[in-house]
Amino acid sequence: MWIALGIILVIILILVVMYNGLVAMRNRVDEAWSDIDVQLKRRHDLIPNLVETVKGYATHEQETFTKVIEARNMAMQAQSGGAPEAVAQAENMLSGTLKSLFALSENYPQLRANENFMRLQDELSDTENKIQASRRFYNGMVRDYNTKTQTVPTNVMAKMFGFTDRTFFELDSEEERKNVSVQF
Repeated sequence: MWIALGIILVIILILVVMYNGLVAMRNRVDEAWSDIDVQLKRRHDLIPNLVETVKGYATHEQETFTKVIEARNMAMQAQSGGAPEAVAQAENMLSGTLKSLFALSENYPQLRANENFMRLQDELSDTENKIQASRRFYNGMVRDYNTKTQTVPTNVMAKMFGFTDRTFFELDSEEERKNVSVQF
């Protein structure tokens, strides 16, 4: 009888450890997603300042400004929804419009020399690097979490308690994987 009780306690202990491991991994994935949110918020806050700085030099480029602001607004809406696929798609679109904004500076040498523009561009570049690092960290956490929810024996526990796989934060198209060439 004591042996059976000991075996039951060991099984319960193993189940508790597996469940707690799944909860910890899920929380790490959520934390990693939160890091991406913070960097995207910073990016969204920088963009209007950058657009206003460029507007002073390139007033007839209204279509570019409108596209950047529209893409920013779409990215902010997607971010409030929280689905990684929608956020990734909107953020990738925003990245494309930002490239066209920076390309404008090629036509305006006085803009390239503007200290405010250069500072904003450096801050945005730093933010882009932080977004990339946050994406890598998030994707690593998703990989580890998905592996844990898909492998035996934790997959049984994951199904019982509703732990579902998470999606990676990825680029949408091959076009976005190409190297960007912006010359100043």
